[in-house]
Amino acid sequence: METNKSIFIATTQPFSGKSIIALGLVDMLLAKSHNIGYFKPIVNHAPDVKKDAHIETLIKHFKLPIQYNNTYAFTKEAANQLVENGLQGEIIDTIISKYKSLEEKYDFTVIEGSDFLGEGTAFEFDGNVMIAKNLGTPVMIVLSGEGKTASQIATAANVTINSFKSRKVKVIAVVINKVETSQLDEVRAVVSTQVKKDIICTVIPTIKELKSPSMKEIKDHLGADVLFGGDYLANPVDHFIFGAMQISNFLNHIRANVLIVTPGDRADIIMASLQANQSKNYPKIAGIVLTGGFEIADSVIKLIKGADIRVPILRVEEPSFYAATKVASIHSRITPESIEKIHIATDTFRKYIDVDRLEKELVKFNSSGITPRMFQYQLVSWARNKKKHIVLPEGIDERILKAADRLVRQGIVNVTLLGNLNDITGTINRLGLQLTQDNCQIIDPHDSIFFEDYAQTLFELRKGKNMPLEVARDLMTDVSYFGTMMVHKGHADGMVSGAMHTTAHTIRPALQFIKTKPGISLVSSIFFMCLPDRVTVFGDCAININPTAEELAEIAISSADTATKFGIEPRVAMLSYSSGASGTGEDVEKVRTATELVRQNRKDIKVEGPIQYDAAVDPLTGKQKMPDSEVAGQASVLIFPDLNTGNNTYKAVQRETGAIAIGPMLQGLNKPVNDLSRGCTVDDIFNTVVITAIQAQE
Repeated sequence: METNKSIFIATTQPFSGKSIIALGLVDMLLAKSHNIGYFKPIVNHAPDVKKDAHIETLIKHFKLPIQYNNTYAFTKEAANQLVENGLQGEIIDTIISKYKSLEEKYDFTVIEGSDFLGEGTAFEFDGNVMIAKNLGTPVMIVLSGEGKTASQIATAANVTINSFKSRKVKVIAVVINKVETSQLDEVRAVVSTQVKKDIICTVIPTIKELKSPSMKEIKDHLGADVLFGGDYLANPVDHFIFGAMQISNFLNHIRANVLIVTPGDRADIIMASLQANQSKNYPKIAGIVLTGGFEIADSVIKLIKGADIRVPILRVEEPSFYAATKVASIHSRITPESIEKIHIATDTFRKYIDVDRLEKELVKFNSSGITPRMFQYQLVSWARNKKKHIVLPEGIDERILKAADRLVRQGIVNVTLLGNLNDITGTINRLGLQLTQDNCQIIDPHDSIFFEDYAQTLFELRKGKNMPLEVARDLMTDVSYFGTMMVHKGHADGMVSGAMHTTAHTIRPALQFIKTKPGISLVSSIFFMCLPDRVTVFGDCAININPTAEELAEIAISSADTATKFGIEPRVAMLSYSSGASGTGEDVEKVRTATELVRQNRKDIKVEGPIQYDAAVDPLTGKQKMPDSEVAGQASVLIFPDLNTGNNTYKAVQRETGAIAIGPMLQGLNKPVNDLSRGCTVDDIFNTVVITAIQAQE
């Protein structure tokens, strides 16, 4: 079981206060390790336009050992373009790849979801759920309680939790931010009764110091010029007032850390504000914004320059109403320069979050399964890490050539194509592919320097079956026999065929001279069924028509071992039309006997049977029909009683759910040879070559 190395911070709206949680989490994790990474899959802008304030603050303040460009995968604009073109899968694949490179480098990575700002927010929540699911990370939800009743807050929390739960994403904590102090007890009481106890629930009051923008933020937001007091731009702004009344009335509205917005020709308001700031009878003001683009009179400037004002005075060209409206819309952000706010944020996190419990939840978290996108990413990574040589006998098929081109360009395997050289190169040129004799070997069996050696070898292997040498030579002109002999002789590590040939044509040579592994009497097959939220193994759906109980047990054991090798925890369901002891009949008894044989021969395998398909895969049905089973409702390896059932079921699941079926992958041979369907796609060929390469690594 792999140790969890990440957490995903998710929200449902902008300005939820997730910067508090981001800062607090990194601060907490740095107490355990200095090697902490940060990842925000989608940022709002390209770094040359505007850097993300959260990321910059975390990197600079905590001195995280990560470059800004490595902290994100896409800008929002780039991601939205891919969504519009129906390429959501490419987004997920790239995010997985980028995250995995961080996972290898850092002891723990904090992942931050979208900000929900600007266009495209309709896709963001589902996108965040999908990203968290594919990265296999637990989630910490951050919600704002601002302007909501206790009941509304609890409802929002449960709706968000259930949205993740329905996609089998684990929520370990919910944080309700920005709750009015008068509401704290009520919100805590309601949330604690309505949210499940296994989820950490935290309610944090509005922290005025974090909510208030600085005068620098006001300046940047308005695009204002600094006339005076540039050294005091760190002043916090808790309120603002519009200075357009008489001085006697205006002074009554001055409160601590107030921003005064007034026309630039109101020298009376300017001077009264500065005098009030110096008076012990009035609180400190934050700053002044002069509107309308007016020039301040020289006499007033002279007064200001001669006084110790300690107040930033800004000027904008826009009229007062526009400036005041814009000030009212500002949301404060924590920046690298906001040292005091950073400390307040981390102190707030420590004060309100149950850090000990959170750490324990992170340690014990174990992802419940592997998503199809992550599975495919892992397959390619495994294949690329130990590059193998795969022969593709059907080199003239366009689908084979397109898949080979993709495999070679990505550096996953070395490829040999079999067939007529001129025909193959002509098709490559017509399709505009990048395959050449430099990056891909093309062999015509008739012209191969190994032809006679291969024919002689086949003759020696089959002379016990009375095969004449001339028949061996004739067979060796067949691309399936030639490709299989390449594998047998070690000139290739594996073979994939069947796009243009029958299963029998592909497998017969392998059965004749590659043969089965020691202790294995049966060649069987499995499909990796990449369902929307998990990957399961289906066997046998391609080879054995009506296996005996002994053969069925061997298929189950081989399939469980295959699942383990490919990173899937095997929980084996021996399928039948009844569950447990409820059914009788020859077919049920065969499955029952096979299940007992698996238990006797491999005590390490979790197996259940006979069991119906729905009881095997649906948690609720599994619990109802077989409440004491550790497989029912969560089976990852499904063994069908015969080829008719298996083949029809895998095709039905594939067509009705849109699942990707990778395979069939043959089990039991000494060296890997795999068969394609004649209706296969380029993706099917690509995936089958990848799993063949992984098999060859054994």
